[in-house]
Amino acid sequence: MFRPLLAGALAAGLVLAAGLHGSVAQDKKDEKKQPPKKVRIALAEPTEVAKDPDFAIQGEYEGTLTADKENGKVGVQVIANGLGEFTVKLLKDGLPGAGWDGKTSKRFTATTGNARVAILNEKKEAVGTIADGKIEIKADGGTLTAKKVERKSKTIGEKPPAGAVVLFAGEGDEKNWNGGKIKALSDGKYLDVGVTSKQKFGAFKAHIEFRLPWMPNSTGQGRGNSGVYFQDRYECQVLDSFGLNGENNECGGIYTQHKPSVNMCLPPLVWQTYDIEFTPAEFGADGKKTKNARATVFHNGVKIHDNIEFPKECPGGKKEEATPGPFQFQNHSDPVVYRNVWVVEVK
Repeated sequence: MFRPLLAGALAAGLVLAAGLHGSVAQDKKDEKKQPPKKVRIALAEPTEVAKDPDFAIQGEYEGTLTADKENGKVGVQVIANGLGEFTVKLLKDGLPGAGWDGKTSKRFTATTGNARVAILNEKKEAVGTIADGKIEIKADGGTLTAKKVERKSKTIGEKPPAGAVVLFAGEGDEKNWNGGKIKALSDGKYLDVGVTSKQKFGAFKAHIEFRLPWMPNSTGQGRGNSGVYFQDRYECQVLDSFGLNGENNECGGIYTQHKPSVNMCLPPLVWQTYDIEFTPAEFGADGKKTKNARATVFHNGVKIHDNIEFPKECPGGKKEEATPGPFQFQNHSDPVVYRNVWVVEVK
């Protein structure tokens, strides 16, 4: 029933619309108006982000589909596109990393002006709502209901073990970084981007926490862009890729080399984690590489790279050599912040 319900919804031309400002006739008049220009918004301050009504609507939802022939779990991702516009993804069996098979999904569009969302068919007939953090759709003899959830990484707040090198645990630890600087926000003081660790590492296990800014009017590489370089050679991309496909230039991707097995990027302003196990490249006495560097990466506690190889350094990285290297948190002029960064050296 999941496929018929969603297919039927698409065939009926379902359009999600929120906070209808007037009659259908007025809506038709509004369609003729020139759409407002999207101006870049880049907010890391939670109190400022909370003022945008779109922020309350975007995010993840979990629920069930109840129908005559099929019942099942459903995940929903609502991605903000700016100016009250959204992409809505329905995922069979649950959210990424929590049941979804990575294949079965349907997309819708949405517009909103208030906290209430009306779900309409092509005849402007209401078939469902999003209100008070809940989604309900009734169509083709089935009912889809979902409630907003806020997932957390399985390793968020993980404490460094004995012997770990703590690179950032709070204000004062910016001294451990070349170019180190603090970004003071209402909920804490965090490490800003554009920094390189003073200490260099060979093989290691590392824990890194980062938070993406609210940039609803931006897209692609212009939306919450940073990057975690290890040995200043290999980049695990940091980007607001919530709800995207999960490519090698998106969050969790090894830039230009490996896409993540699952896109585990959470919504903006949610703290996320990378847990990285890294083995450096090996070189012979003649200086020629004999073994590629390798890494296993967990994003928000879910394995997204399993012992992958690096055939070479990533773009923007230092040349591969038989020497240790630092961490770099890349600056792309977006207000990404970091915290709770520690490294266990592996001999």
